Amino acid sequence: MYKASCLCASVELQIDGAISEIIHCHCSRCRKSSGTAFATNGFVHINALTVIQGQQNIKSYSAKAGSNKYFCSVCGSPLFSQNSADPKRVRLRLGIIDSDITERPNSHNFCTSKANWEQLNDRLPHYKRHEPNRSKPPKD
Repeated sequence: MYKASCLCASVELQIDGAISEIIHCHCSRCRKSSGTAFATNGFVHINALTVIQGQQNIKSYSAKAGSNKYFCSVCGSPLFSQNSADPKRVRLRLGIIDSDITERPNSHNFCTSKANWEQLNDRLPHYKRHEPNRSKPPKD
């Protein structure tokens, strides 16, 4: 179980399950929505995510059809996103997790879109787009 919260702590979440396919995403959308060089995201099953507090403060933004990004309307912290092509999972922003996590990032993705001032100095694989072994959305 993991606890998570936004910057102002008006939104609190609980994750009762594993976080899978953790990546550092360097695409321009993730850079802009995080305001930094990349966003670290991982998938969580929709039924494993519970809003403990602050449901009324969670607002969404639709960046493109079928995709919603959820954030705290008080402090602006990005929380998670959901895609209609993968309705059983949400993509969680790992920076909001308050607990230590056991899972680790698998790769750097969309590296051709990374900020020109950023240097990738770790040993994780680097990919031009999504990692090649990324799982497909679960079927019913």
